[in-house]
Amino acid sequence: MRFERAAGILVHPTSFPSRYGIGDLGDFAYRFVDFLVASKQSLWQVLPLGPTGYGDSPYQCFSAFAGNPLLISPDLLVRDGYLPETAVLNVPPFPVKSVDYGPVIEYKMSLFRQAHAHFRNHATSEQQAAFTQFCQQHAAWLDDFALFMAIKNEYIEQDGGVWNTWPADIARRHPKAMRHWATKLADEVSLHKFLQFLFFQQWTALKQYANQNNVRIIGDIPIFVAFDSADVWANPELFFLDEDGSPSVVAGVPPDYFSETGQRWGNPLYRWDRMAKNGYKWWAARLKMTFLQADIVRIDHFRGFEAYWEIPASEPTAVVGRWVKGPGADFFTAMEKQVGKLPIIAEDLGVITPEVRALRDQFQFPGMKILQFAFGGERNSDFLPHNFGRNCVVYTGTHDNETTVGWYLNASEEERDHVRRYLAVSGHDIAWDMIRLAFMSVADTAVIPLQDHMQLGNEARMNYPGRVGGYWRWRFTPDMLTEHIIYRLRELTTLYGREPQTAENSV
Repeated sequence: MRFERAAGILVHPTSFPSRYGIGDLGDFAYRFVDFLVASKQSLWQVLPLGPTGYGDSPYQCFSAFAGNPLLISPDLLVRDGYLPETAVLNVPPFPVKSVDYGPVIEYKMSLFRQAHAHFRNHATSEQQAAFTQFCQQHAAWLDDFALFMAIKNEYIEQDGGVWNTWPADIARRHPKAMRHWATKLADEVSLHKFLQFLFFQQWTALKQYANQNNVRIIGDIPIFVAFDSADVWANPELFFLDEDGSPSVVAGVPPDYFSETGQRWGNPLYRWDRMAKNGYKWWAARLKMTFLQADIVRIDHFRGFEAYWEIPASEPTAVVGRWVKGPGADFFTAMEKQVGKLPIIAEDLGVITPEVRALRDQFQFPGMKILQFAFGGERNSDFLPHNFGRNCVVYTGTHDNETTVGWYLNASEEERDHVRRYLAVSGHDIAWDMIRLAFMSVADTAVIPLQDHMQLGNEARMNYPGRVGGYWRWRFTPDMLTEHIIYRLRELTTLYGREPQTAENSV
């Protein structure tokens, strides 16, 4: 579907300032919404909000439905009566410009266990009723997720607690074993349900505040789910798995200009034929949940719905594999019938065929344009703004790219020369030059990573595809969100007709 002309900022809540070592959904998140309003931005794009697993990547989550407890604000827990004020008086000296996940997880889980105990002993009748209602409303995924996390913590020392290394009866979800573990770990199961209750309580309130201020949330979901997830454990029949529960084939992309061996992601692949037989029920539930959390959703690796690269699980790289047809238009037709309108952004980067474009365009999903990909090839690139159509989202870069300053410094002289001639600039203010180029383009939507507004180099890079560890850590300090940025954003947003369409300015 087409979106109105608008602009926004890409930043994940983990990057926000907070004294607890990681950004959260507390006061600064509301200040950030105020910043968006002041700078006339009407979109806030986040990364997947799920509970992160291996490598701390939000694209490898323990659940496609659950929220990340690390985003829960301790300050809001105190304010709302879930923790006594004394619980947060002595906070460790965490780094302020990065997330050190190990100590953060240890500290916050200790706080959360205190909150859970406090809730059991001191919750008001209204809080108890709200928690009960939440558990009943979300039982379809919450019961499995909470039990999954509780058992996983029991076996964390054994191969990281991966579910197919558990005792066979519970790995295969035998009813007797399910009852046994649910009883044995009842307190831990309750804790994980409670954390989801807190997450959704805080995120829903924040989203409501954003929406009330004419800011829409752009969410993000990866097409594939992590193998070590409640989704695969609870629905093994929907995935290609061997007898021992391990994937028989996995997802990735073939070798290309950027990698001689391609990318082997390791996610299990869907049995689309089985999903189709029940109308893609699991996917419909997933999208409904996602649209509770966001107003618009970017689907990562959209091309996989048309065809995906299947790699034998025994292969160490993505060199050996084959293209397999995905569910195509049948899937999105089914989703429209069950979910309703689909305000989706199609991540259509990489090897894109005419068939992928046709699928995208059939449902009028806007694709993505990355300005960093545009230069060095003169007029031929689809990423140059004079080649854009209107129904697209333009970015200077994404979480997977270098920052614009870092990219320009590392670019070839041919690329830098092309940039300077195309924009008629010297390159000394390259981040804002590229922001201006995005805003002035015909693209309906322009979204810029916050790092580019701050003119930061690659020390602020969020992720490097294909590398594990040391990423997803960037944070900023309050003083970095300056009035100067607000002024420049307001000017460009107004100049190029991307201001929010409120009743006042739509007359």
